[in-house]
Amino acid sequence: MAAPRWRASGLWIWGNGQGLESLFSLVSKPFCSAAAASTSVNAQRLAERLRAQKREQDTNKKPVSTNPVQRRVQEIVRFTRQLQRVHPNVLAKALTRGILHQDNNLVVINKPYGLPVHGGPGVQLCISDVLPILAKMLHGHKAEPLHLCHRLDKETTGVMVLAWDKDMAHQVQELFRTRQVVKKYWAITVRVPMPSAGVVDIPIVEKEAQGQQQHHKMTLSPSYRMDNGKMVKVRHSRNAQVAVTRYQVLSSTLSSALVELQPITGIKHQLRVHLSFGLDCPILGDHKYSDWNRLAPQKLSVGTLKKLGLEQSKARYIPLHLHAQQLILPALGSSKEDLNLVCKLPRFFVCSLRRLGLEMPNQDQNENNEAEHLGAQ
Repeated sequence: MAAPRWRASGLWIWGNGQGLESLFSLVSKPFCSAAAASTSVNAQRLAERLRAQKREQDTNKKPVSTNPVQRRVQEIVRFTRQLQRVHPNVLAKALTRGILHQDNNLVVINKPYGLPVHGGPGVQLCISDVLPILAKMLHGHKAEPLHLCHRLDKETTGVMVLAWDKDMAHQVQELFRTRQVVKKYWAITVRVPMPSAGVVDIPIVEKEAQGQQQHHKMTLSPSYRMDNGKMVKVRHSRNAQVAVTRYQVLSSTLSSALVELQPITGIKHQLRVHLSFGLDCPILGDHKYSDWNRLAPQKLSVGTLKKLGLEQSKARYIPLHLHAQQLILPALGSSKEDLNLVCKLPRFFVCSLRRLGLEMPNQDQNENNEAEHLGAQ
């Protein structure tokens, strides 16, 4: 009896049942080759499409302006808006590159400008959103999310402490609450504080500011006021909170200064209010507290604008120059030494220092100042 005949792809195959294997191998090879070729073609098409998109983006990219003011605006925007509208994975990756310290208890990051810590109305991306992703990047896919230990304002840059578990986060939060953490900020001010070093001890309260736009601001609630040359005690506001800030001028010119700030208390917008309303030296780029009644871009002198390479109409682009430069945490867990955390200045801050003619203090000066602060406590 003749063996059964099989026909595939125009070929007649004679043989017994074992011929099926040969048949399937003959049939499958063309299909595998076709699939591989299809995959290769699809990959090529995708690569070509991506290259075309890149060329289109390059074509549509705004050319560098020949106007020096406009170039300066573009520079500021590039420095301050890099991470505000990115994918959470991109933000988490950027935060890993800026880690200042990491151990079994804590992760300390360099908080970028313009990113809120918590979510809220109109907030597309915040630090708390990416804590689970950041933890996985550092400890693998089974890692639990990191926990916030404190907060910084959206416009403030610098040292920010995260904890691996809730218990450690609560310990650090308690250190902040009981004022055991030494906090030092650097700010560029419009005008120079007088005297060059001192303590601002004026309570702060939130009030509604009357103007074209009704809004709420933190403001001073002093215990005394001057009346016909005499100091008169003022009735204490029930909602006022004790606020104490130590400050020292590190470098100055006739119209601006680099100031180190050490908040003893932690009231909302305390540093901004004490500098602007207490010392009459608002922080550069503080468009909220430079004027009590108005919500408008900060008004700067002609000389300051010239140094910054800007016009008054472009002052709204100036970012807040307030940086959490250093934190000193008491010994935690099994550690017997305090944790000294220092964060470098952002690029826009360094650029403004250079343009305004302000000098960066050297390390020896910082150490001497730190010794003086510790001795004064």
